[in-house]
Amino acid sequence: MKKVLSKIDQGVIYMVMASFFFAIVGAFAKLLSREMPSIEVAFFRNLIGVVFIMMSLYKMPIVQQGGRIYLLLFRGLAGLIGLLAFFYNIAHISLADAMTFSRTSPIWTAVFAYMFLGERVGKKGWIAIFIGFIGIIFIMKPSGLAFDETDIIGLISGIAAALAYTSVRELRRFYDTRSIVLSFMIVGTIVPAIMMWIASFYDIPYIGVISGKFVMPSALSWLYILFLGGFATLAQIYMTKAYGVTKAGIVGAVSYTVILFSILVGVALGDALPDFAGTFGILLVILGGILVAFHKEKN
Repeated sequence: MKKVLSKIDQGVIYMVMASFFFAIVGAFAKLLSREMPSIEVAFFRNLIGVVFIMMSLYKMPIVQQGGRIYLLLFRGLAGLIGLLAFFYNIAHISLADAMTFSRTSPIWTAVFAYMFLGERVGKKGWIAIFIGFIGIIFIMKPSGLAFDETDIIGLISGIAAALAYTSVRELRRFYDTRSIVLSFMIVGTIVPAIMMWIASFYDIPYIGVISGKFVMPSALSWLYILFLGGFATLAQIYMTKAYGVTKAGIVGAVSYTVILFSILVGVALGDALPDFAGTFGILLVILGGILVAFHKEKN
């Protein structure tokens, strides 16, 4: 019993550390977004990730079955769309709201796993999903049926990430985890590079999420870029460690501490504290996500 509790404690600590590092990644993305378009922030984030993954592959070559190349490409594109939407929102709304929209992905994943993979949800699962959706509405605070641009983009960030995670469940049968991550980062490097190249010749209005001219980073921004990549790598490492020693339901629940860290870090960067409706919505999303995590673990 003591050994089991020790593993849980260790996993909780790892996930809290990962959540803190993810919030720091959001902070550096917000700082960089003041100087460059969000698509360029995503480009550098993924470029640094490719370097780290390639170093890992050099030290420990992969062994995998392969196949399902179109699903692998889909995972890369869905993950990129989610990341671009997330970074765009970081630049335009509070870090806490942007992070909360992104963290709706487990709720959407439960829906997509039911739709596409035939996974059971059950009554308790649907209640958890419903709670999460009510929280999303409180965060968006729609006026009638009208939503802000950042609300729509926030939903896209959660939905796209959920589609990427759902595809990963199938891809794990055929690919090494590093190959799956690498596919996402390669797509996330090449596509933004192409879009920035196109933007240098043509002004494409109304699609700032996936467009923007390349801006040469200042000396300080290069430092931010290095911190962005470094903390993102640390976050991935500690998140992987957490899932390796503790049940997924517990880790999934603890992962929502990233929203608390994002509120604190966001306020330090000048964000306002969430209002009552926003706070209530955030709490409902956290509750829904935690309930989904434990429901999936139970099943």
